[in-house]
Amino acid sequence: MLAIVILAAGKGTRMKSDLPKVLHPLAGKSLIERVLSCTKGLKPDKQLIVIGHQAKVLKESLKSHTDLEFVLQEPQNGTGHAVQQIIPKLKRFNGELLVLNGDVPLLKEETLSSLLKCHKKSNSSVTFLSTSLESPTGYGRVFTNESGLVKEIIEERDCNNEQRKNKLINAGIYCFNWQQLSEILNSLTNQNSQKEIYLTDTISLLRKASHFEVDDPFEVQGINDRHQLSECEVRIQERLKSFWMRKGVSFIDPSSCSLSEDSRFGIDVVIEPQTHLRGKCNIGNGCHLGPGSTINNSTLSNNVLAIHSFINESTIGEGVSIGPFAHVRPNSKIGDNAKIGNFVEIKQSIIGEGTKINHLSYIGDSSLGNNINIGAGTITANFDGKNKHQTIIGNHSKTGANSVLVAPIKIGSNVTIGAGSTISKDIPDKSLVVERSKAIIKTRKS
Repeated sequence: MLAIVILAAGKGTRMKSDLPKVLHPLAGKSLIERVLSCTKGLKPDKQLIVIGHQAKVLKESLKSHTDLEFVLQEPQNGTGHAVQQIIPKLKRFNGELLVLNGDVPLLKEETLSSLLKCHKKSNSSVTFLSTSLESPTGYGRVFTNESGLVKEIIEERDCNNEQRKNKLINAGIYCFNWQQLSEILNSLTNQNSQKEIYLTDTISLLRKASHFEVDDPFEVQGINDRHQLSECEVRIQERLKSFWMRKGVSFIDPSSCSLSEDSRFGIDVVIEPQTHLRGKCNIGNGCHLGPGSTINNSTLSNNVLAIHSFINESTIGEGVSIGPFAHVRPNSKIGDNAKIGNFVEIKQSIIGEGTKINHLSYIGDSSLGNNINIGAGTITANFDGKNKHQTIIGNHSKTGANSVLVAPIKIGSNVTIGAGSTISKDIPDKSLVVERSKAIIKTRKS
C-alpha cells in the first residue's frame, strides 16, 4: 500500500506575496498542481496534504481534487511537526509513506517510481532523493558510511565549516516504512538552531536509511523566491519548445515566446517573436502566429494567420486571417476563410464562412452568416444599459462604413446598408436600406 503526503503549510516569506507560495503559477499551472500531477500514475491508496498558512485559500483552490484529504498544521513548527499531524489519518495504514514538498514542482513521475523501487529493493526504513550540487548553500547535507548507507542529515544551519563542504544534499523527498516511522515520530524534538521539529532527524533514529541520487539537480529544485521561480519557468519553456520543434514547429525567436504544457500543435506551424500560448490551445497545421500574439484556451484550425492579436477562449476555422491588432473575445466562433482585420473586436459571436470584417469594427453578441462584408467602423450596439441583445445578419449582406446596428435586430440575406446608417428595425431579404439625417448647411455671414 502507498500513502502520499504533500507538505504545503509554509508561508513562503521570501516570495514577498499575499498568495500562498504553492499557488504561484509556473508555465500556466500552480506549483502544487504540478506536484499533484506527478503522483497520478503512482495510484496511491491515500493522498494527504498538510496545510497551514492561508489554509482556506489553498483548500478552495484544490476543491476539484476530491481524493485529497486536508490536514491542518497549526502552528507551522517544521517538517517533522507537519508529518506528526497525519498520524490520526494513518492509524490503520500499513505500507509506504511518500513525503513530497508542495514547492518542488519539476519532479518527474518516473523518478518517484524509481525511488519506490529502490526503497523496496533495499528493504530500508527510509529512502530519500539526493543530488550533488556545486553550490549546495541552503540545503541539508547527507553523510554516509563506508557501505553507502546514510548515517545522518544535517541541516545547513547546524553544520560546521567542514560539514558544509559536503556537496551531497537532501532533496527533501522521502519514502518511509510507515510502521517504523510512526514508532519514532513523536520522539522528535526541536533541539536545533531554528527550534523546529525536523523530519531529517528521523534518519539517524531509523534502522536503515538509503538515498537515491538524482542525475539532474534541477528536477529537485525547490522554489523559495521569485528568482528561483523564474529559473524553473525558463527550464520548462526550453523543454517545451525543444519538444515541439522536434515535432515540426518553427520558433523564429524561442526565447521571446512562451507556451503552456496544454498547448498542442500540428506540423509546419510558425511562431513569430513575442507570441504566447496560455491554457489549453490546439493549433492546426500550417498556422502562422504572431509576431506579438496571445492565444488563450482556443482552438485554431489549419492555416490560420494571427498577427499582433489576442484570441481568448474561441474557435477559429480553417484559413482565417486575424489582425493586426484584433481582439477575439470568449465564446466566439470564426468560420472558415473569414477575415478579422485590424482593430476589430469580436465578442461572443458566430462569424460565418468567408465573412470579412476588415477594419475598425465591433461585433458583439451577434450571428453573422456566410460571405458578408462588414464595412469599416460598423458597430453592433448590443447593450441597452441593462441587457445585452443579439444582432443577426443573413448571408451575402453588406454594411457600409460607419453603420450602427441597434440590437435586437435581424438583417436579412443579400441586404445592403448604406454608409453612415443607424438601423434599429429588422430588414427583409434583398433590400437596400439607408437611414441617416438630412444634411443641414448654413452659410456664415461675413
